[in-house]
Amino acid sequence: MLHHNATQCSRLLHRTVLAAVALSLPMIAGVAHASPLSMPAPLTFSAGPLGKLDVQGIASGMAFYQDNPQGAAGTLGAKYVGADITNGMLIIQKNTGSLQFYIQAGAYSFPTLAASIPSSESNINDFGALPVAYLKYVPSSDYSVEIGKLPTLIGAEGGFTYQNINIERGLLWDMEPLISRGVQFNASNGPISASLSLNDGYYSNRYNVMSGLLSYAIDGSNTVSFYAQGPLGNVRLSSPDVAYGAVGDSSEIYGLEYEHSSGPWMIEPYVQYMHTPKSPLLNVNHSFSNYGAAVLADYSITNTISLAGRVEYLDVGGHPGETLNSSSVASSLTDLPADSHAWSITVTPTYQDGGFFARADLSYVTASAPSGYGLSGGTNTTQLRGMLETGFMF
Repeated sequence: MLHHNATQCSRLLHRTVLAAVALSLPMIAGVAHASPLSMPAPLTFSAGPLGKLDVQGIASGMAFYQDNPQGAAGTLGAKYVGADITNGMLIIQKNTGSLQFYIQAGAYSFPTLAASIPSSESNINDFGALPVAYLKYVPSSDYSVEIGKLPTLIGAEGGFTYQNINIERGLLWDMEPLISRGVQFNASNGPISASLSLNDGYYSNRYNVMSGLLSYAIDGSNTVSFYAQGPLGNVRLSSPDVAYGAVGDSSEIYGLEYEHSSGPWMIEPYVQYMHTPKSPLLNVNHSFSNYGAAVLADYSITNTISLAGRVEYLDVGGHPGETLNSSSVASSLTDLPADSHAWSITVTPTYQDGGFFARADLSYVTASAPSGYGLSGGTNTTQLRGMLETGFMF
C-alpha cells in the first residue's frame, strides 16, 4: 500500500509540474508569430551552373514525461521520462527557373498522440536520412510537376514537428500517409488550386495509389480544401511495414478542411473518413471504417508568444474479438483497437524570437476500447504527456 501511495503521489507531482510549465511559459518568455514556428529568411548563395540556392536549417530536441508508456521494453517509448532529437535538418532548394529542386536531409522524430514515442533513429530507419527530395519542373506560374520523395497531400498537419502548431501530431494524423515516392501534378487558376499524385501511398514501393488535393480560397482569410487517396489496383503483400504498409495502401481516405486566418487567430476544423475493405490476404476478414474530426487553433498573444490548441475525436470500426484486433490490423492504422473511440486535447504555448524557439505540449488522450485492449497495442486507455521542445532555425 505504501508503494502504491508513493507511486500515486509521484504521478500527481509530475502532472502538477507539467501543468505549471505549460501555463507559465507564455508569462516567463516575454513577447508570437502568426505561425508558432516561422522559419527565418533562407541564406542565399550562388552555386555556379545551378544558379541561386536557398539554404535553411533547424536543430531541436525534446524532453518528455508520460504516464502509461506504450513502447516495447528497452525503447524510448517505454520510458516515463526521456529525451531525443526532434529535428537535425538541412534544407537546400532552388525555387527559380523552370527546373527546380528541394532536398531535406538529417535526423527527425514523429511523436504522435496515443502511439509509442519513436526514437529519431527508428524514424530514419523507416524513411532514410533524406526523407524529402524531389525535382520540380515549372513550365509556367500556373503549372508544375514534381517527382521524387514527396510530402503527402493528405491531412491538416505536416510531418515534421517544426511544421505544426503542436509538438506531437494528433489522432487523425496517425492514420494518414506521411511521405510517398511518386510524381505529382500541380495547377492553379485564380482562387482554385489542385494537386494530383500517383505514388506508393504508405511508402510501400508499389506505385498504384492516387491522391489528390483541391483548394478554394474564398477570400484572403478563408480557404476550404478537399483531399482523397485510394488504391488503383491490388497491393503488394510484401510491402514493408513502414507507416502501415499494405493495409494502408488498400484503404481509401477522404477529408474536408476549412481554414480561417485573420489577425492573431488561425482556426482550422477538419473531418476525415477512412475505409479499409475486406482482404483475407491481408488478414482483414471484415471491412471496417475509421472516422474523426478535429479543431486546431492558434492565437498570437504578442510578437513572440502564441498559444495553440487541438481537440480531436476518432472512432475505429470493427467488433471485439475479430481478427482486426488479434492481428493488430486496426491498431496498425490508428494505434487504437477495433470497436473503440478516443478523445484528445493538446495545449501548446510557444515562444520564438528570431531563430530561437521554445515550446511546451500538454496532452491528454482517453479511449473507450474492448476489454483487454488499449492505446498503441497495450491495455491502458488513457495517457497524459508533457513535452518541452527547444532549438534554433536559420
